[in-house]
Amino acid sequence: MIAVPAVAALTACGATSGDSSTGSEGDADISFMLDWTPNTNHIGLYVAQQLGYYSAEHVSVDILPTAQAGAETSVENGVADIGFTTLSNVAAFNAQGSSLKFVFDLTQKPVARWCSLASRTDIKTPKDLDGKTFVSFGSAEQTAVVRQMIKSAGGTGKFQTATAGTNTFDTLTSGKGDFGGFYVTWENVESELNGPALNCFVASDWGVPGNPDQLGFAVKRSWLARKGNAKALQRFLDATMKGYDYALKHPDKAADMLVSGAKEANLSSKLVHRSMEKIASQGYWTTSKGSTTLPGTTNMAQAQEYLEFQYKAGTYKDSQGKIGRTAPKATKLASNEYAKAAAKVAEQ
Repeated sequence: MIAVPAVAALTACGATSGDSSTGSEGDADISFMLDWTPNTNHIGLYVAQQLGYYSAEHVSVDILPTAQAGAETSVENGVADIGFTTLSNVAAFNAQGSSLKFVFDLTQKPVARWCSLASRTDIKTPKDLDGKTFVSFGSAEQTAVVRQMIKSAGGTGKFQTATAGTNTFDTLTSGKGDFGGFYVTWENVESELNGPALNCFVASDWGVPGNPDQLGFAVKRSWLARKGNAKALQRFLDATMKGYDYALKHPDKAADMLVSGAKEANLSSKLVHRSMEKIASQGYWTTSKGSTTLPGTTNMAQAQEYLEFQYKAGTYKDSQGKIGRTAPKATKLASNEYAKAAAKVAEQ
């Protein structure tokens, strides 16, 4: 996520070795690592667990709390079989020597927002972020996005950065930073419910091409190649897709399942319900507003546009700090094979 999270103490049954075990009857054990505190981005997994979709597919799923090293490193190291990430993160990790594959794309349109407090009347367009302090994790990807937005609005693209504390809202209200990154389906909903009010910009409105926010699942290629794992992944995605589709059709019931399924996270029921209402009504996971069918596939054209943009910005460097000769290829980083098959199952 973009804003700084408080890591949840979600109890898991224990990580596997990164290799799903397939029994004589085809049962499979899958470990899934979150990228952040449980939230509506993960709701399909909790719904699939509680409605028995995984059991019907003979898949046992352990939902693991995010590790300090991150979901990508955990998947690469075999701590988890599948991890929640972004396509751009897969490109960045693979440039460093990892071998990850993006197999499911949840978000179908940009969900990131770049915001200042609404009380900052001196910030009206991204140009006004020039010379200001960006509350971030020091991500090269985020820096490239913000710089492009400022330049597109007529600024120089120069700004300072500050490391966020435990909460980006607190960092902004304390005056230690001027603007930060949020997700419209979570932190912006929290802002609407509890304040402080925000003034936000969408990157695609200000010169950033493609879809920067392709959030979904990734696996390690060598794990996928092992006997039985491709079928285990397919069954996992078949059930998970049904979970997300159910959440779109029944946002209130699904919200209750997330709150009860992730008790240790102490999620606000009101926040979860409002978040799902926004997702379902605004079509952040679908190709059309109000649709209740999740494609789960990566738009390769949009992905490539964004990868090219980040490549030109120098984001994807190898372990020696060198930029590759060509931009990462979306069609090599991602596969729509499994999501398409899962979508057919979900429609039945």
